[in-house]
Amino acid sequence: MTTNHSTTEYENTILGVLPPMLLSDYLYNNKFLKKSYDKNEIIHIEGEECTQIEIIMQGEIAIERIGISGDLMTVNHFGNGDIIGANLIFSSTDCYPMTITAKKQTEVITVQKDVLFELCNSYPTFLMQFIKIISDLSVLIGTKMKNRISRTIRQSIITYLSKQSMLQNSYNIKLAMSKKSLAEMFGVSRTSLSRELQKMSSEGLIAFDAKSIQILNKDILE
Repeated sequence: MTTNHSTTEYENTILGVLPPMLLSDYLYNNKFLKKSYDKNEIIHIEGEECTQIEIIMQGEIAIERIGISGDLMTVNHFGNGDIIGANLIFSSTDCYPMTITAKKQTEVITVQKDVLFELCNSYPTFLMQFIKIISDLSVLIGTKMKNRISRTIRQSIITYLSKQSMLQNSYNIKLAMSKKSLAEMFGVSRTSLSRELQKMSSEGLIAFDAKSIQILNKDILE
């Protein structure tokens, strides 16, 4: 049985490449489900298994993580037509690495893994579009990481020192963890952390040893 679901609103999404009658049938039979989220509502939490993709029809979704100072950091924003979970759904590591949150009133179409596989297997145009979306997302993530990594290490150090300086009420920060653990918290290698600390030391910003970091230039603090 079919029904006349309007398919016009899907034209600017990946669903727009599907035959209109098929799209209408999938909507009627709940193979495509509409869901709404309020502003600041959590959609997925870090570590949750990805069992579906969400196609954003309206609104805005953010990928967020807890920063080293305990603050919420926004890693990326997604808007109309974008897909959440495309790079995870068929991955062997299919858990969300960060929290997914609606930043405004948001409406999505959810497509379960088995339905997505069915579409990719039956409609080459849909498959090509899906592969393109995954590829574009991989390039975007790689480019952002490349552009941010050099400044992220120093900024992470400065944020950490600023927080600890307030907590310890001192410019001589006693480290409660090893350099290796500190590097893991920043999401970088120990070698990269040591290199950046050496740079900051040579610039006269800090002095450090195995158990402490002394802030020499207070202007770097946030």
